[in-house]
Amino acid sequence: MDELFFGFVSTFGLPVVAVSAFLSCLAMPIPTFAVMLAGGAFAASGDLVLWQVVATAYASAVLGDQAGFQIGRLGGATVVARLERNPTRAALVGKARRTVDRWGGPGVFFSTWLFAALGPWVNLIAGAMRMSWLRFTVWDALGEAIWVTVYVYLGFVFAERLPELADMAGDAAGLVTSLFLVAGLGLLIVRAARRARGRRKAGGGLAR
Repeated sequence: MDELFFGFVSTFGLPVVAVSAFLSCLAMPIPTFAVMLAGGAFAASGDLVLWQVVATAYASAVLGDQAGFQIGRLGGATVVARLERNPTRAALVGKARRTVDRWGGPGVFFSTWLFAALGPWVNLIAGAMRMSWLRFTVWDALGEAIWVTVYVYLGFVFAERLPELADMAGDAAGLVTSLFLVAGLGLLIVRAARRARGRRKAGGGLAR
C-alpha cells in the first residue's frame, strides 16, 4: 500500500499530502507517515519544495486535529456513546479518555506523534471533556510540529532508501521520533547546564 501512496504523491503532489494528513487525524486508515516520507523524498529530487511539503502537512494535520476536537465538543457524550458500540473503538476511546483525564495537555502532545494511533481519539475526547480550546491547540501544535518535521526530513535525507524507510517507520512508528525527542532533550539539558555554569562564573566575577 505504501507504494500506492508514493505514486499518488508523485502524480498529485501537495494535495495528496494535505488530504492524507487531514483525514488521518480523523482516524481514517491512511499511512500518512509514508506520504510525508514520500513528500520529503520528492523534495530532495526537486519535484516538490521542502518548506511547502512541511507547511502543507503541518497545517493539514493541525486542521484535522481541530476538526476532531470540535466534533467531540459539539457531539459530546452522544458521539462518544455511538463510537463505544464498537468494541475496538470502545477500547481506543477508553485509552484516550484515561490519557486526557490523567495527563491533560501533555497527553494531547504525545498522542500526536509518540502514540499517533491514539491521536484522533484523544482529539475527540479532549473536545468532549471540554478541555480549553487554547490549551488543546498549543499542545497539539507543538506535537504536530515534531510529527511532521521528523517524517518529512527523514524522507528528504534518506530519499534513496524510501521503501525500506517506510517499512521501518510502519513497523516501529514512534521509535524514530522517540529517539529524536531524547536527542533534543539531551541537547537542551547540555545547553541549560552550560548557561547555568556561565551564570555562576559571571556571578563569581561580580562578587570579587
